[in-house]
Amino acid sequence: MRRRSVIVALCCLCVAAPVVLTASAATVAPTTSVTPDAPNPCVGTMERAANGLTVVSVQGMRFGDDGGKRKARLVALGPRGEIEWVHHRQGNVWGYDVDPLEDGTLFVTATTNLDDGDDRGETVFYKLDPETGDVVWEETADFLDTHDADLVSDTEILVANMRATEGVDGNRDRLLVYNRTTDEITWQWQFRDHYSREADVGGNYSEDWTHVNDVDAVNETHYLASPRNFDMVVLVNRTSGEVVWELGEPNSGDVMLKQHNPVYYESENGTPTVVVADSENNRIVEYARRDGDWQRTWRVGNSSSLSWPRDADRLPNGNTLVGDSSNNRVLEVTPDGEVVWEVYTPWLVYDVERVPYGDEAGGPTIADQDATGRARITGDADFDAARQERCAAHISNATRFSALGGDGDGGIVGDVFGGGNDDEDGSGGDGDGDSTDDGGSGALAGGFGIALSLGVLAVTVVAGVALRRRG
Repeated sequence: MRRRSVIVALCCLCVAAPVVLTASAATVAPTTSVTPDAPNPCVGTMERAANGLTVVSVQGMRFGDDGGKRKARLVALGPRGEIEWVHHRQGNVWGYDVDPLEDGTLFVTATTNLDDGDDRGETVFYKLDPETGDVVWEETADFLDTHDADLVSDTEILVANMRATEGVDGNRDRLLVYNRTTDEITWQWQFRDHYSREADVGGNYSEDWTHVNDVDAVNETHYLASPRNFDMVVLVNRTSGEVVWELGEPNSGDVMLKQHNPVYYESENGTPTVVVADSENNRIVEYARRDGDWQRTWRVGNSSSLSWPRDADRLPNGNTLVGDSSNNRVLEVTPDGEVVWEVYTPWLVYDVERVPYGDEAGGPTIADQDATGRARITGDADFDAARQERCAAHISNATRFSALGGDGDGGIVGDVFGGGNDDEDGSGGDGDGDSTDDGGSGALAGGFGIALSLGVLAVTVVAGVALRRRG
């Protein structure tokens, strides 16, 4: 396996310090700064403040008439939707999973393009310190376009390895554990050993059969996986290799359709429960396993209120944090469907985490809240395209207007860090792109109000992968 390992320090620039450029030379140009008193066009409904930071992984794609590739980035939101910081790692093309870790850092999974002579998107894993903007370490692995991974120890990474067709006879889509220090795969589980390609299951066997887009370590011996193209969630026993249970039916779409980011947790009486973003049914659903059968206990949203949601986490207060992808927003909704917190982060939300609660916080089940049934989303602001464009420009123009940690919230207020000379378009990877700007480049220095000029990231597009199927 080809691997690039590097320890880096992409430090953000302090307010009082002179401008310092990253390793690649770049010119700078004036830009409009965002001030603390400027209204935030990204905040919709705000009934109550959140507990701490909310970090959003923005995949970097806009649909519609003015659609095309946009910059992949992380956006950190304050308790009332303030833009605390924006992060873009130079070379990242698609933004995917972000996991808050116990030491206060973030574990990030993304797709990057390397100048290595091929035209495929490699996976980059890295550990980001949000206090300083430093990338503590990073590993680039020869896995194609990984959407999700979990750091299960300081050296081992649990990976959902999709589109694993190169150099093998047929398909090798799998779950695996990768040791980042030895560059070895120490454990793997292949879908083809448990599901037949002859059965009416999944996508094209030689291209994107399972599209396994998520894997979580439920405990040391059991992994929860989401083979999206199977319309199923499965629990795998790492020790025996057996599929303990399946939620959903292959290619039916009734239980779920092209789902994302399932989360396993249990009710007070130990009932296995899964909450999942039922993406192409445009809803969030929760299922409980009773007497060996799955029962849907909750459903919220439909095509009139959600558009391709791809993340849903139950919070300790009983509400659910939703990444409403194609609507470019994050919602916190009550069990009854009332929106109490709504912030937009264009373009194309993939993953969202409420940082104080760690990776995919587990709160009470819907059954434990006595709130089972079907809920309708109410109370959201539902921004139009023009308002979302203003929000995108606000995020892109974020600049330093306060000292590090100056507001005491544990974040860097208004900072942009990382990046280098990538262009705002950010085109590349294995999706098509255009050069349409979404409202300006990121700023590098506060009082000087200047930013890096746009640089062109020249990449080759991996053919045959539709943009709509990036998630």
